[in-house]
Amino acid sequence: MSDLTIQKIDGGVIFTAKIVPGSSRTIVCGLLNKMLKVKISAAPEMGKANKRLLEFLAEQLGVKKNAVSIISGQTRPIKQLQVLGISEETLLNKLNLNNRGEL
Repeated sequence: MSDLTIQKIDGGVIFTAKIVPGSSRTIVCGLLNKMLKVKISAAPEMGKANKRLLEFLAEQLGVKKNAVSIISGQTRPIKQLQVLGISEETLLNKLNLNNRGEL
């Protein structure tokens, strides 16, 4: 099982992610200190990286774009993310984290 710290809420989950903007491609790298590590291909300016992050996660998790939101850390690399309409198990399966270890 994954070591990603996930908080279950009514109708979804909340977890912490470490975001690395300005990468060559957008990809889930795995886990780093119980956080999801995601490289984003957009620059960290005018909300571009945040927008790309939300689009990417919605696509990966199979939920609507408005089901994924940043609840804290808008301007920081470490963010609290909320995803509605998904379970902890589905989150881990969709991101292929069930059998991955720490980075």
